[in-house]
Amino acid sequence: MRLQLFRQIKALLQLLAASLLGACSYSSSDLRITVSPEKADFHTAFLQQKPAPHTGSRPNIVVILADDLGKTDLSLYGGKNQQTPHIDAIGQSGVTFQEGYISSPICAPSRAGMLTGRYQQRFGFEYQPHDRYPKNALEYFVYDKFMDSKEWDLAKGHSYPDFEGILQQGLPPSEFTMAELLKKHGYKTGIIGKWHLGTEAHTQPNQRGFDYQYGFYEAFTLYQPDTASTTIVNQRHKDFSDKHIWGKGRTGNCALRCNNVVVEDSVYLTQKLADEAVGFIERNKAEPFFLYLPFSAPHTPFQAPKDYFDKFAHVKDRNKRVYYAMIAALDDAVGRITKALKDQGLSENTMVWFLSDNGGATYTHATDNYPLKGGKFTNFEGGLNVPFMLSWPGTLAAGSQYTQPVISMDIFQTAIELAGVQLPDDRPFDGVNLIPYLNGQKGGSPHEALFWRSHYAWAVRKGDWKLISDEMSGNRVLYNLAEDKNEKHNRHNAAPEMVKELKASFDAWDAATIPPLWPRVMDFRYETEEGVFYFPL
Repeated sequence: MRLQLFRQIKALLQLLAASLLGACSYSSSDLRITVSPEKADFHTAFLQQKPAPHTGSRPNIVVILADDLGKTDLSLYGGKNQQTPHIDAIGQSGVTFQEGYISSPICAPSRAGMLTGRYQQRFGFEYQPHDRYPKNALEYFVYDKFMDSKEWDLAKGHSYPDFEGILQQGLPPSEFTMAELLKKHGYKTGIIGKWHLGTEAHTQPNQRGFDYQYGFYEAFTLYQPDTASTTIVNQRHKDFSDKHIWGKGRTGNCALRCNNVVVEDSVYLTQKLADEAVGFIERNKAEPFFLYLPFSAPHTPFQAPKDYFDKFAHVKDRNKRVYYAMIAALDDAVGRITKALKDQGLSENTMVWFLSDNGGATYTHATDNYPLKGGKFTNFEGGLNVPFMLSWPGTLAAGSQYTQPVISMDIFQTAIELAGVQLPDDRPFDGVNLIPYLNGQKGGSPHEALFWRSHYAWAVRKGDWKLISDEMSGNRVLYNLAEDKNEKHNRHNAAPEMVKELKASFDAWDAATIPPLWPRVMDFRYETEEGVFYFPL
């Protein structure tokens, strides 16, 4: 009893001592974001220029993006936990990419690269937008002593943006989105789902080329706001991040919005997004359209309709059972969208892309991306190599398998070229039009190398070789993915010339990028047989 009292008194004294340090704020107005007025003006002027007339037909473009969906969460890629016939059908009716990558293993930077067709490090979108930073030493103390942080460590040793600086985070006004360029050329544009590229006026979807918006701005929201409903099954996790998500509910940037007006809705979110997508297709069937459909599933919070949950009664692990049910609901939602295209007679004139923004979130303990190594946040294959497929009946042969590395930015370039869009010539674009490679007009690999960077953590793939470096821990590994897709055999010491070659390629790419526009908040720890790797977010 005395020992317990002593510990309580000691903790109280530590808290009081830390509070004295709390007056020292870690925020700074020096970290406010500045964007070149000349670049922003050029962006505006370019979009106002009248485009050259386009002759011939132009395809509709549908991009369906899952959130935190691992490759082997789908039966198309050998997953055994649940069948995903509707998603699988996209690849089966067209091309399944076996080496499909995204440009970041984290939600928002991945989306920024895909929608702009440029490595997001070229314009400073290296981390998640953060609406909250530790304010002072007291908050650090409380986090270290009282929070169940598991694999996350607070990033220390630097200042944080002040309130105004936080609001500025998001897609810079100098960058062109796929929606802006397609809209300029006569496409009707819509986003239905998760945005996560900023919340201030200049970053909101309706200001970045989308005629119609329905969804939410944050990284997450509740699938069903009435958590006591008997039609929903909730699965809460113990870590602090999940508690934060449930606590936010549908408030602030987690609220549902239609063209920036907050709306209330009790339909299970995955199903509601499908409703909205079908409506958009029906309203715009007579003219070219671009529909960007970033689902939130199966990102946390884990909530599944009870009728889907009941289909997995054989799964004893309740956490996994809810996760599988969420993916089954996502699969049915995707099926409704592809059916709507068929019902409207649009299938043969519509490119349908499906991919995930990063690999499965292993920290939920519902998925592990096996046989791939790692998951969300990491630069191992489980974090970067994602489900990726394209259907375009009548243009692409059904059942094709493409084994050369491709990346999400290729969606931008493929769509832009096929729509006859003129790109600005003041900046490089990093995607490649994949159609000539898919129909046999071009051979070889679309990319000489692919790159990833988030501050001290970076990686490069060139041919079959992949180099991963963590400069915080000093760990570096080299794999030959043709022989070792599971990344089990580190060849770093055995192939020094390959390490040198890949490092030189990365350095040349790195020299053409800029530093992050805002700082990270946390570092994710991932333990491997080669040691602990850290990845910032």
